[in-house]
Amino acid sequence: PGYQLTLVMSIDLSSLIRPNILNLVPYRCARDDYNKGILLDANENNFGSVLPLDGELHRYPDPYHVELKKKIAKFRGVRPEQLFTGVGSDEAIDMTIRVFCAPTKEAIIVTPPTFGIYKTRADVNQAEVISVPLTPDYQLNMDELKKAIKPEVKIILLCSPGNPTAVRIRREDIIQLLESDYKGIVVLDEAYVDFSVSPSDCDLVEKYPNLIVFQTVSKSFGLAAIRLGWAIAHPSIIDVFNKVKTPYNVSKLTAQAGMDALDHVDEMRRIAKQVQQEREKLMEELRKSPEVKSVRFSDANFFLVEMDHAYEVYKTMAENGVVVRYRGKELHCKDCLRITVGTPEENKVLLKKLQETFKLVAAQHDGPTESESKRRKTDE
Repeated sequence: PGYQLTLVMSIDLSSLIRPNILNLVPYRCARDDYNKGILLDANENNFGSVLPLDGELHRYPDPYHVELKKKIAKFRGVRPEQLFTGVGSDEAIDMTIRVFCAPTKEAIIVTPPTFGIYKTRADVNQAEVISVPLTPDYQLNMDELKKAIKPEVKIILLCSPGNPTAVRIRREDIIQLLESDYKGIVVLDEAYVDFSVSPSDCDLVEKYPNLIVFQTVSKSFGLAAIRLGWAIAHPSIIDVFNKVKTPYNVSKLTAQAGMDALDHVDEMRRIAKQVQQEREKLMEELRKSPEVKSVRFSDANFFLVEMDHAYEVYKTMAENGVVVRYRGKELHCKDCLRITVGTPEENKVLLKKLQETFKLVAAQHDGPTESESKRRKTDE
């Protein structure tokens, strides 16, 4: 169905969308017309697939994956017409910038340290990127954010829990932004939300039509390989996304895997709880290490660890079979490694390798690290 892009809560959604996209006549694929009967309309191979797999793989999939959306809607407590399905969250990120930002004329706001793909997709779409850094405790700087807003800003992209910060944006700050004078799009990227102690903020979409929430099965469901994500938004925005997307952007195999996963939400929650427990154990063990300056709070399946010679530790670890991520060049992440929570067995190996690496790096620098020296003086 087509939803009217009229004034909703004093926001004219149609004014936010690029005029050429607003007036776009979408490509109409064969499955938009009929999907039953003797189908001789889409130039498919009616003799079947070369692979002995179930599911009529010689047929194009449902362009809108109605059944999948019903399951996502039930899972998240939203309506199917509020859902766009895509290739991971990445397609939704690119789609949002493409739909709302006119190349070379309009802008997005990002809040570093944040997910680097936002800037990459903005650059591809020739949208200006305005950076408004988070506070040192990884929350929105509301005063600076409001100062940065100008007429050209069409999107404010927030990551919650953040990557690499692992910290949720305060719900009250999100609401304050949505209720401010800013009338552009606010995006909340919730890829890691199921590892948090608090539920998703996607319920806010019902009240605030300029809010778009991104989610994925890549993280908590452990299905990064199938590349499935979705956007939750006002139905009129979803209608535009469906006009712009490629006809069959999500494969039948991916959609089926996604539906199967949504039949196992209890298992996802069990695993997410296990990740939370292992996260706390691992963080506690790292806090005992004299070489570690700090272990940052986490609401995700990873966390930041500050230490001396972080880059050397990262490189040495990687060359010896345990790979973490160096984030020391990011704002408010000086000397930080980002560590993903592994299985109990993987975490034991990580801790052992870290201690070995600390000794190697200390020897290269002719003595204990700065953190260890300070701790020894305190003990004395």
